[in-house]
Amino acid sequence: MFFNLFFSIIIIQRLAELFLAKKNERWMKQNGGEEYGVRHYQLMVMIHSCFFLSLLLEVFFFEKTIHSLWIVWLALFVITQLGRIWVIYSLGKYWNTKIIVLPSSKTISKGPYKYLKHPNYLIVTLELLIIPLMFNAYITLICFFILNQLILAIRIPYEEKILAENTDYAFIHNEQP
Repeated sequence: MFFNLFFSIIIIQRLAELFLAKKNERWMKQNGGEEYGVRHYQLMVMIHSCFFLSLLLEVFFFEKTIHSLWIVWLALFVITQLGRIWVIYSLGKYWNTKIIVLPSSKTISKGPYKYLKHPNYLIVTLELLIIPLMFNAYITLICFFILNQLILAIRIPYEEKILAENTDYAFIHNEQP
């Protein structure tokens, strides 16, 4: 019962975020934003979609039960969600799941971006650990933690390159050539 409720809430949350991302994408493109990294973005979407499918199948097929320390995992999950909200709020209309850049725009360096270059990727990585741990779904945990690290190894350097070429990103992060 708890898994069904938890899983449903996460799916609803992700759908709401995709709605917001689409709204922000339209605004950015109407204001001259250009999208980058379409090919690896499709792979990223597939990985994250398969994560939820894998979690669902592993929990039901292998009859996984909630972890004895579920309250700890739930508390950590809530903290990641607060971080997720902080990221979205800090980026405002610039928050998106895609790499869309408004040329000559200013780099956001407030909120969690004051402390980390990519707080959203850290939050997602933590979620990919915490959620499976809450339900003893170790196959999902291992597979998707690795897949996420592989896609981030492509995504982060590419995103930083695009931002450095089109914004003040390199200056803000003291990475001038």
